[in-house]
Amino acid sequence: MYSRAITILLLTMSANLAAANMPATSDDPSCPDGNVISGRLITDLCWSCMFPIRVAGVSLGGDPSNVPSGAASGSMCVCDDALGVPHPGFIVSMWEPAKLIELVRAPGCSATLGGIKLPLTDWRQQGTSGAGDWDAGDTGFYHFHYYTFPLLVMLDLFVEERCNPDAYMDLDLAYMSELDPTWSDEILAFFVNPESAAVANPLAISACAADAASAAVGQPIESLWWCAGAWGTIYPISGIDFAAGSMPENTSLLATRAVAGLHRRGLAWRTLGNDALCRGSIEPTFPKSQYRMSMFYPVPEAGDSYTYTAEVTDAAGNTTTETRTRTTAGSHPIGQTTFVWGEWRVIPGVGEDAIYVLWRWHDCCATF
Repeated sequence: MYSRAITILLLTMSANLAAANMPATSDDPSCPDGNVISGRLITDLCWSCMFPIRVAGVSLGGDPSNVPSGAASGSMCVCDDALGVPHPGFIVSMWEPAKLIELVRAPGCSATLGGIKLPLTDWRQQGTSGAGDWDAGDTGFYHFHYYTFPLLVMLDLFVEERCNPDAYMDLDLAYMSELDPTWSDEILAFFVNPESAAVANPLAISACAADAASAAVGQPIESLWWCAGAWGTIYPISGIDFAAGSMPENTSLLATRAVAGLHRRGLAWRTLGNDALCRGSIEPTFPKSQYRMSMFYPVPEAGDSYTYTAEVTDAAGNTTTETRTRTTAGSHPIGQTTFVWGEWRVIPGVGEDAIYVLWRWHDCCATF
């Protein structure tokens, strides 16, 4: 299934590019090739990030503390079929790679599809990292592209037929911010999301410090729905970042805003909890605990291993030096400070755009 899907995708891309008289890849250095459709899907993806997998209430592998708050409890379940006939089953839960989100400055650029430029707009929608004197000062702006990425379905791994809530089967481009006027205009974004007025005050913004502290240890605060931890605030849901920081921080915040906006429109569903066992449910408020992210481009976040030296003092007071190895998590919760996982994942000049894998916790009733 995987090879057939990729072959169809490549043939479709080639036909569309030929019809548009466009090159297969862009020679524009502002539109990099993320090299996604390659062996990197196997080598640079954090496969251990799927764990813990819970089957009938029993955790298999991984750290049980990585189960998000609000996840389904119990072991058995019942779901009705299309005719209303109940079918018993058992609960299966895991983190699954569900979506790809790319943040690019060049309008129409698709780093995921090999660095091609889609003829959707022109240079007047050029984005900026907000890092220089000649690119809008301290204001950052990125376009986002949202891809379906049901990798486990594409590889026919671990997924029971019922356990595919949005029914996607292939890598597919699902949303482009260039076609959404609210992404480039925070005033329009306010009228689409008027609840932002309720949190546009110093008290609400200061509450995000607590979310940042909680996200640093892997547990974002669900009740602070307007906060993205150490990255900033989710509102306004637009691509403009007035407090532009580093590239990993900026792109992480804007990726979070993108998913929050899709939830607000009913285009992204909740798959977490007992009431989502039989089918996904519309959740207008962004469920932070349901998601984790890992950078795929420019520097993959796939469980890095590194060595360091440590001084150890025994009970007798003797000090020795030991060489130790530590492995990073491979994915991070929404709002976790980039100093834990990402400040070094930038390649100046050629690696200042980003592609993230969006991991989704999925509670499913696998019926008999």
